Amino acid sequence: MSGTVRPAPDRSAPTAPTATAQACPEGGVRLVEGEGDAAMGLRVADFQLVNCGTQPYLLEGYPQLSLRDDRNDPLEVSVEHGSAGITTGTPNLDAAPQRVTLAPGQAAVFGIVWRNLVTDGTVVATTARVLEVEPRPGAPRLSLRLASPVDLGNTGKLGLGPWLPLSR
Repeated sequence: MSGTVRPAPDRSAPTAPTATAQACPEGGVRLVEGEGDAAMGLRVADFQLVNCGTQPYLLEGYPQLSLRDDRNDPLEVSVEHGSAGITTGTPNLDAAPQRVTLAPGQAAVFGIVWRNLVTDGTVVATTARVLEVEPRPGAPRLSLRLASPVDLGNTGKLGLGPWLPLSR
């Protein structure tokens, strides 16, 4: 990359389930890890929430997000809305929150950004292997073991974008 961060890719459709896909989780939505990008310590990743239920699913604002290590212990991470203080030029992370209604089969996306940076040799670097998301207040939490872990270094800081509809 040449000093700028490209926004997370816009996918035109949610990932198609495979023949071995699990039943739709409690709450009627499934969390899917999207693609990420990394350059010079800056990382971005996106996640889809697919309505696998039979009713419309309303989202508004930002998901509630937490991270866990490889032993499934919670990590102390400051989750901030948007990318301020981490980077610039990420419109999907800095977009204004909006109401998104997902019909069955539709998906929404949110993105995260962080720096893999070690600034203090006395603080252990952290790596999250599990992402937990509460899509909306009171909804069942979804847990996702990550193919690409969130390697925070020791910054303890993560930027979070709002729910955005996937364009078809």
